[in-house]
Amino acid sequence: MRTVGVDLSAEARGTAVACIDWSGPCPVLATVQVGADDDAVLAALDNTERAAVDCPLGWPEPFVDFLVAHRAGRAPAPVGQTGLEWRRSLSRRATDLHVADTVPGVVPLAVGADRIAAVAMRAAGLLAALADAGHPVDRSGGGLLVEVYPAAALRVWGLASRSYKGMSNRPALSLLVDELQAALPGLDWQANDRACRDSDDALDAVICALVARAAHLGLTAGPPAHLAERAASEGWIHLPRPTALQSLAGVGK
Repeated sequence: MRTVGVDLSAEARGTAVACIDWSGPCPVLATVQVGADDDAVLAALDNTERAAVDCPLGWPEPFVDFLVAHRAGRAPAPVGQTGLEWRRSLSRRATDLHVADTVPGVVPLAVGADRIAAVAMRAAGLLAALADAGHPVDRSGGGLLVEVYPAAALRVWGLASRSYKGMSNRPALSLLVDELQAALPGLDWQANDRACRDSDDALDAVICALVARAAHLGLTAGPPAHLAERAASEGWIHLPRPTALQSLAGVGK
């Protein structure tokens, strides 16, 4: 089987796509592409059994309800909350709060009040295109795609999850690639580690592809039953199990 990871940005320039082929005796990082436009992303997703994307797949239901009420001129005033608490209740999805409570030091960006919203808009268009092409789309992770937060996955796996982004942190990025190679000795990077040492977007795409495989094997945590309905609307970040990386290191087909 093949898994695809997408580190999505609002534009092609910051978007990376990675594909891992798990069908042989050892997994192979077959391709890593940086600068992927919509056509490239959709082509990769059309040629995989499981995929993961680093991007919110929906907006908080309270935020959507607030906007609809505001448009109609009947948005409720905050009662019993400070401004910050009220804004947090609107701008954070259930999965964002869950990750912040579950993974110490990791707080996902607020899609209701941050520039990540521009990326989510692009993701919404891609989801529509996938649905039109007949792919099962389930924002909670039950279909082709699962939502992933690479920083959280790295933290769960005990790897460096901060300070590897940007040109000034290239040495830290290269060290993180070394750590992943040591943790996954059976993965054939096919010299694609060079792209990952040069681009944190490329490495995040690889992490997404790994978590996609973990999701396929049932090694990630989906939404609890009481949040299933909200997750279907808002999206759900799939956190891998702490032992998932070791499992992937020893799994072929």
